[in-house]
Amino acid sequence: MERGREQDHAAFNAWKYRHYFEFDSIKGDKNISVRCTLCVGRTFLSTAKNSTSNLSKHLASRHRHVKLTEKTLDPPTDMTGPSPAKQVKIDLRATGLSAAELKKLVTGYIVEDMLPFSTVDSESFRRIVEKIPTKSGVKLPQRKSFAGYLEREYNIMDANLKAALGDVDFVSTTADIWTVNNKSFMGITFHWINSTLQRNKATLACKRIRGRHTYDVIGAEIEEIHSSYGLHGKAVATVTDNASDFAKAFRVCQPCHLDSESENEEGDDEESTFTDVIEALSTASGDGQFSLPPHYRCASHTINLISTSDVDKHLNSCADTKAVHRSSFAKCSALWTKASRSTLASEQIEEVNHSKLMVPTSTRWNSLYEAISRIITVLMNELNPLCVKLGIKCLNEREYLFLQEYCTVMKPLTVALDILQGDECTYGALLPTLTTNLYSKINIYLVISYFILQAIKIRFDAVLDSQERLLAAATCPKFKLRWLRDKRRREHVKELLTKECRKAAPAADSANVSQLAASPAEMDFFDFENQPTESFSAEKEVTDYLRSGYELEILNQFPNLKKMYMKYNTLSSAPVEWLFSLGGLVLSPKWNRLCDRRFEKLLLMRYNHLTSKVTNYF
Repeated sequence: MERGREQDHAAFNAWKYRHYFEFDSIKGDKNISVRCTLCVGRTFLSTAKNSTSNLSKHLASRHRHVKLTEKTLDPPTDMTGPSPAKQVKIDLRATGLSAAELKKLVTGYIVEDMLPFSTVDSESFRRIVEKIPTKSGVKLPQRKSFAGYLEREYNIMDANLKAALGDVDFVSTTADIWTVNNKSFMGITFHWINSTLQRNKATLACKRIRGRHTYDVIGAEIEEIHSSYGLHGKAVATVTDNASDFAKAFRVCQPCHLDSESENEEGDDEESTFTDVIEALSTASGDGQFSLPPHYRCASHTINLISTSDVDKHLNSCADTKAVHRSSFAKCSALWTKASRSTLASEQIEEVNHSKLMVPTSTRWNSLYEAISRIITVLMNELNPLCVKLGIKCLNEREYLFLQEYCTVMKPLTVALDILQGDECTYGALLPTLTTNLYSKINIYLVISYFILQAIKIRFDAVLDSQERLLAAATCPKFKLRWLRDKRRREHVKELLTKECRKAAPAADSANVSQLAASPAEMDFFDFENQPTESFSAEKEVTDYLRSGYELEILNQFPNLKKMYMKYNTLSSAPVEWLFSLGGLVLSPKWNRLCDRRFEKLLLMRYNHLTSKVTNYF
């Protein structure tokens, strides 16, 4: 009889919280009565023989503050059947967030979504935060305290950036000026490649500039920002657009031995000159008061200039092409205006084209090409009836053919822009893109292709034969020398690679000799015969590299070429524009009282959090 009773409530005996209850009696055929040992007095509970849900609810409601310990009780030894499986111990109690963890979560939300600081004072937002389990006494700070916390987080980010730069040998920077809401800001980003060949980027400043944007003001701001982060001697180059004030700043403020946008010649035979330090420091002129790294013009901006001003100048130079160019573009502009201002017109265009027309923007020439391409996808016998419905002039056959030929000729330029504006594009892709993509594909067209090729040669004259650009392309495993079609040019670039590798050989040999050399006293006493050491073979390293695969990881097998890759491929240009795009999200009506310095700090935290692993502190 006793054995049957134990079998009836075997589920209760095997329960992990069985030791908090005492068996009392059997109630009917399906229930049993137990007493809770945690309750004050004698509290009896009824539960099913094959279920302990009532008892679990009792513990959760009456003893939720008690730290419960699990204990699995073995069933009676004379019971038949397999023993119940052991359950994994799971702690269902919420530990709660600390004050620092809560502030980091809210900081990430405010910075990533570019919300005003007054968000933390919002009653609805604070009600949401109160639902987050926190430790006792933890509350979200008010706006003033939260602003001070953001200042401390910015200082941590700034310290992390400076610490990361201390371990980097080569960096490049990009600079541009952004004007919005009658305010001007100098934006500077920097880029580097770490030892694992991963590209990294971060921003250094988005500083307010007052007054005229003269070359001396620009040079002083760039030099001050570079100095504050210790970039002198590490900055390989600075990339800017083709603005004349930037070009003059770097031309005037560069050291004498640097030649911007041109190949550095050997200067061993030049006569040394001496300068009076007192006279140089006391000079009133702004020239030469600071030193800037070499200046490179942004290749994407240069191609944009070729696609817009150079091509327009050529088309307007001839009466025939000028007329068809202006008339066809004017009719396209009327179509874009009609589609953007009238919902009815937009719906009618979508019925014919099965997609909306793209409206070009003034900052991206690619948008103009894509907008025209979208128009010529519509057949002429369908496009002109649509123009009649919209009340605009129709395209004649000559204008329609001109637009088709324009897109055909300009397509290689759009492909080149897409490649060079890529976020992961290395600087070594510049020359292969210009020579392989543009020269080979534009040559087959006859109308304005010759002029475009001439414009490329003129604007990229200092780039096509630049030693730094050749080395940047050759040290990229996916390019190497495959993009060079001229045999003499391939041999020339191979000699450049060998020459750069040979520069590291004396340092390596002297390091090995210094490790094996005896003490000075022993060297004076003994007369050793010079032993031949295994010399470094730059030719072998370059030859093995050119015969290896095309994966980026193969550079780990060639340390000197890897160092060259890290030096010459750090340059980039696109992130400056992204920085200003994020800045437009900050300078909104919700931030109308934000001071310039706080705007800069918030923008840098936002940009660096999204782009740099070094400053990922949220």
